[in-house]
Amino acid sequence: MAFYQHQGSIPPKRHTQHRRPAARGAKGELYYEELMGEEGFSSDSSLLYHRNIPSTITQAREWAVGDLATIPNHPLQPRHLRLHDLFAPKDVKATDVVTGRRLVLGNGDVRISYAVAGAPSPWYRNGIGDECVYVERGRARVETVFGAFDVAEGDYLVIPRATTHRWIPRRSTKDPLRTYCIEANSHITAPKRYLSKFGQFLEHAPYCERDLRGPVGPLLAEDVGATDGEETEVFIKHRGTGPASSGGIVGTVHTLPFHPLDVVGWDGCLYPYAFNVRDFEPITGRVHQPPPVHQVFEGWNFVVCNFVPRKVDYHPLSIPVPYYHSNVDSDEIMFYVDGDYEARKGSGIGKGSVSVHPGGHAHGPQPGASEASIGVHYFDELAVMVDTFRPLELGEAGLAVDDGSYARSWSRGSTPAGSDYSIG
Repeated sequence: MAFYQHQGSIPPKRHTQHRRPAARGAKGELYYEELMGEEGFSSDSSLLYHRNIPSTITQAREWAVGDLATIPNHPLQPRHLRLHDLFAPKDVKATDVVTGRRLVLGNGDVRISYAVAGAPSPWYRNGIGDECVYVERGRARVETVFGAFDVAEGDYLVIPRATTHRWIPRRSTKDPLRTYCIEANSHITAPKRYLSKFGQFLEHAPYCERDLRGPVGPLLAEDVGATDGEETEVFIKHRGTGPASSGGIVGTVHTLPFHPLDVVGWDGCLYPYAFNVRDFEPITGRVHQPPPVHQVFEGWNFVVCNFVPRKVDYHPLSIPVPYYHSNVDSDEIMFYVDGDYEARKGSGIGKGSVSVHPGGHAHGPQPGASEASIGVHYFDELAVMVDTFRPLELGEAGLAVDDGSYARSWSRGSTPAGSDYSIG
């Protein structure tokens, strides 16, 4: 994120002495300065001041990151994946957001996973790329070396590469913690067209700096009931040459002789942040607007969009649902979060569904939906879309919950008046 923040104790000048408090007349021990920066010291960065040497490890062992193998969507067809069928209620209590996530779709640029969690995660660091985690339901506390977040339904949490953190689900009488995890092999940022050349959000952007929540910190070991000298394991996901089932991604567990929450202060333009989808201001028009107006983030070779409740097309002859379209350069992945999708007879789409509309196949509304939408003025719906510019392949979770019949849903006859449609 491109605007500057600072928290905790930092020296007046970077790369200069910063010492612990000491008795009068004595020098306190130096804090250990760490530069966390992107693109080889040529992009955004932050300086973190540690109590302990951040390079220190006492042990390292392998971590089996799970089944990350993928198979091509071949023969080419649209698919409907039911994510709510992935986790049995009896298994949720022991599942965490990091080690429990299951791969739905992926390619060399981005992986989409899903987890329903009731257990705290281990300390974790993604050494491959940034993560954007959408909280579908439930609540959690996320503790990071930059500070803490309380996240809940509708929050995106964008976590820069190599940020040490953990997820702690909050008890809820209504919903478990459901997370839709977008893992990049790159960085995830706001769309460039929303930003000035200096990085400020422009007036036409559908959200701005006021809508972003930074971490609350600094957060130290004693703040979470631990001690600074407490031995801690950190799970690290990184590139490697593991078995085919790993998809070229391997894991390592480092043992540290201290607790990772040892940063007394930090400053800079690189840090995790949260954004709630309810703060996205939809862009509407007299006729149907194309999906880029719904964009919220971008990464290398993919974009993230959200479709929020909004007034729809108000030309007197408008057709509010989208026209049939072939986005010839992209696969379109829609995660349906809220809205009355149950009325979409013939498709089976509902809350917790993912539609896979691959490049090379024209898609759009179900039979009868265009006519039925005429005269509708407001869509009460919420969905998260990921468009990728290289084909996505199916992971083990996607294969496990494919309904097997979605590709034929356009040929089952007209749907009744008032039926819903495929967003995007």
